[in-house]
Amino acid sequence: MADKALEAMKNRVREITGRSRGRSIRQVVEELSRYLVGWRAYFRLAETPLVFRHLDEWIRHRLRQIHLKHWKTARRAYAEFRTRGASEELAGRVGVRCQRWWYHSTHAVHVVLTKEYFDGLGVPRLAT
Repeated sequence: MADKALEAMKNRVREITGRSRGRSIRQVVEELSRYLVGWRAYFRLAETPLVFRHLDEWIRHRLRQIHLKHWKTARRAYAEFRTRGASEELAGRVGVRCQRWWYHSTHAVHVVLTKEYFDGLGVPRLAT
């Protein structure tokens, strides 16, 4: 797969998953899934499963940071984590520094917002 095609796809996903667009996660997922289904159909014959898997991880990472941005305050982040089954320690760790969206969307939020959660929202996977 060409680097130019990957970069164009990433730029479009960045545009869709921007944190300051003021949309709910469901609206973001709806627009993102329309784009990803078409993109996957176009590149379905490419034999690059590792690239697709990395793209899936990166897209979920972007969606996790949107969740953190929506939760805004430490109290709300803590409450959301506890509601979703996280331990007090993990919820407290994220709640204290809830403004570090990109960092926490890699290190802590993946425990609560799993692949299955995003499957339930309707985010299509590129890697099959």
